Amino acid sequence: MEYKLLGILVWLALVILVAERVARVSPADREISRKIVHIGVGNVILLAWWLEIPAWVGVSAAFVASIVTLVSYWYPVLASVSEVGRKSLGTFFYSVSIGILIAYFWPLGLPAHAVLGVLVMTWGDGLAALVGQRFGRQGYQVWGMTKSWVGTGTMAIASLVVSSTILLWVYGLSWPIAMIALLVALIATGLEAFSKFGIDNLTVPLGSAFISFALIQLSA
Repeated sequence: MEYKLLGILVWLALVILVAERVARVSPADREISRKIVHIGVGNVILLAWWLEIPAWVGVSAAFVASIVTLVSYWYPVLASVSEVGRKSLGTFFYSVSIGILIAYFWPLGLPAHAVLGVLVMTWGDGLAALVGQRFGRQGYQVWGMTKSWVGTGTMAIASLVVSSTILLWVYGLSWPIAMIALLVALIATGLEAFSKFGIDNLTVPLGSAFISFALIQLSA
């Protein structure tokens, strides 16, 4: 167990160090440093699943991360998790969602749904922001927010890849499972598009995980 925890801590430390370096050397690329943290930290749940880390460890880590990110909301503790040009509790919600999903699905013996929820947010939102800002020329307005069609499309594709890969791996190849993966991806994309103030970091992972779980139960 000690070696498993050490491996996860080393990974998290490397992610933060790389992101902090990018944030401080290139302040103009702050969004990139934040997404390094966003994607790097989110993928830890794969390690937790693979290494069979106990639920209490994952929940405790998420709690500590929540406190750190909440403090960073008011004080620039970590430049790599500071919001870019806006006040948002998105990173805090992200940590909270990971803790909730581990606390719920790990004891059920269904960690795949927690992993699905987190990775949909990790890769979907992470890539959508980077690709949308880089290539998004045509946009649309939602509740006063400007979204790019390219970013939304990236979110949909990444969510579909994540959800289909995990569900088909765990439950096997079938049309019902493929349709569930597609529906989860569409709902996740909608939640991301219509969320404000960083709340998508909570609604997307929780929505993706619980909807996939409910639909699998209904299809059984």
